[in-house]
Amino acid sequence: MTASPVQQFLERLGRDPLLQVKVQAAVTADEVARLAQELGYAFSGSDLLMLSGRSAAGVRVTRVNHPGEYPGRYY
Repeated sequence: MTASPVQQFLERLGRDPLLQVKVQAAVTADEVARLAQELGYAFSGSDLLMLSGRSAAGVRVTRVNHPGEYPGRYY
């Protein structure tokens, strides 16, 4: 079974310290998705948020609530 683009990206993220810095600097899941798309991984910020609270490829996905967001929108 082939891993999803999100899982493939998270695997790369776990191995790439420079990418980790870029992801940590991103403010939204959409920004992370754009970084991933630049590297050839096609998924949306919503796809990423669906993994919130879970770990994949040794990387834990954590949703950060920012003021002005709609609670429950992605889960």
